[in-house]
Amino acid sequence: MSEPYSAADGLVRVYPAREPNGTGLVWAHGGAFAFGDLDMPESDWVASQLAARGTTVASVDYRLAPVAEGWDAAGRRSGGHHYPAASDDMLAAWSWVVDNAGRLRIDGDRIALGGTSAGGNLAAGATLRLIERRAALPALVLLAYPTLLAVQPAPDPALRAALDAQPEADRFGADMVRAMYENYLGGPVDRAPLGAIPGLARPVDLAQFPPTLIVNGDVDELRVSGEAFAAALRAAGRSVDVVTETGTEHGHLNRPHEVAASVTIDRFVTRLAALTVASSRPAPHPLTSPSTRQNTPVA
Repeated sequence: MSEPYSAADGLVRVYPAREPNGTGLVWAHGGAFAFGDLDMPESDWVASQLAARGTTVASVDYRLAPVAEGWDAAGRRSGGHHYPAASDDMLAAWSWVVDNAGRLRIDGDRIALGGTSAGGNLAAGATLRLIERRAALPALVLLAYPTLLAVQPAPDPALRAALDAQPEADRFGADMVRAMYENYLGGPVDRAPLGAIPGLARPVDLAQFPPTLIVNGDVDELRVSGEAFAAALRAAGRSVDVVTETGTEHGHLNRPHEVAASVTIDRFVTRLAALTVASSRPAPHPLTSPSTRQNTPVA
């Protein structure tokens, strides 16, 4: 595998596949929209693992939201950019990869879009924005323990009991999640567009959403938003697979020493390798009329 390199004026770090199989992935790390970088394991390690197994990865160095008052930055990089800055960066990275697929040795019909946690939100939101623009869509959307709802439903009794039994894993309660989104948006969540809160999408909004794989954490309250989004995709007649990675807390791809991290990588490799030109083109769906949802960006 060639060494990773910076491209698109620093917007992406490209990880060329060791033995390209024609697949590509535009990938976004997590970090509550305000933290994280290209060197964290769920960015660098994930991209390196996938590149070693045939997929060229473009990891996105998207602009970060400010650190909210009272948050412990713990020395991590943060920014001062509210929505839609990070989402715009995802769209720009996607367009760059599509436009440069040939020289990246990627089949333009076999490019996926994905991310972890907040990065999963960015991937799902960018896909909805691509649908609105009638632009080229990903062949596959890969979401790892994503956050997709600002107003998060309560966990079911089994998940609540698991969280109570592992207090260190209980980090994403409803108040914390809502505050995270308000910080990302720079304002209230009640008028946020789908690009920022993709879990609010209705079946009509999802009528052209690409095939999707969601890998949720096990003892992770964010699992409820991944499950809710999967249910909405099913209601829209879309192809979606949902897996709960057994024994994991939130962020297991950031801990490569855990067996579950490699299990999830194997899941991604299998789905990416299975992409074909025919399967990557979304089939027509009867709910193809444009959404009437108000999508006014939050200031």
